[in-house]
Parts: sequence; C-alpha cells; structure tokens
Amino acid sequence: QIDVPGTKWVIGDGPLRGTLQEKYPQVRFLGAKPHQDLPCFYNCADVFVFPSRTDTFGLVLIEAMACGVPVAAYPVEGPIDVVAHGRSGILHQDLTLACREALVLPRADARAHALGYSWEAATAQFLQHLHPVRPLRAGLANYA
Repeated sequence: QIDVPGTKWVIGDGPLRGTLQEKYPQVRFLGAKPHQDLPCFYNCADVFVFPSRTDTFGLVLIEAMACGVPVAAYPVEGPIDVVAHGRSGILHQDLTLACREALVLPRADARAHALGYSWEAATAQFLQHLHPVRPLRAGLANYA
C-alpha cells in the first residue's frame, strides 16, 4: 500500500479487480478506458505509479511521461529501460518513497525524456544500427 496523500485511482480491468477493490477500498477503480481518453487521465495525475515487477515493457510509462507525468516504479527490467531515474521518474524498491520523490520532479523533464521515444527518434536509432551487407562471393551466391 502506498502511503501518500491524495486521490488514488486505477484504470484498467482484469480478473483481480474485485479482490483489489475489497483490499483497497480507498482507491477508485475506474475500469478500462478507451485509448484516446487516456491522455485526459494522465494529465490529471501528479505521478504515475507502475507497480509491476514483471511487465517487461510498459508502454504506459512512455505515455505518462509524454503527458508530463513523472513515474514511480520498481527498478526492474522495463522501467529501467525507459525511465531516466531522477529526471523522468524515480525507480526504487519502496514505491511510497518513489512516489514522494517523483512528485517533486519537473513535469517538463518527464515530457522531454519521453520525446526520445517518438517514431522519429526510434527510426533514427534503428537506422544508426544498420550496417551495409557485403555482396556474396560468386561461389556462395549459388547457395543463397
């Protein structure tokens, strides 16, 4: 349980929703929302908490940062790959501590970091890793 003041809500759905609602009655469970509505929710948030230790690539992390919302997450694969610790979010084993520290991060820094994950930036990075292929020697060309 994360001990920070303010309203806490969960967007999404799944088989554990009922159990989680019973366990955390102070949290508002809003259910699944259409993708186009998510920026509105991100923009209302002060911090985006990503409580998963197993999701290897949470696109929601980049979406939240793109809306200028700092991230609080565990320092595991996935968040480590996309969150700039101390700049766009806080990675820590204690999510309460991560939330408190993320709350003071500048929203503009989270947004600026997320822009590095645009299609243009990803394409440029991909192109930098391409290497020209040498033509096959005449004898090997028959086996290709």
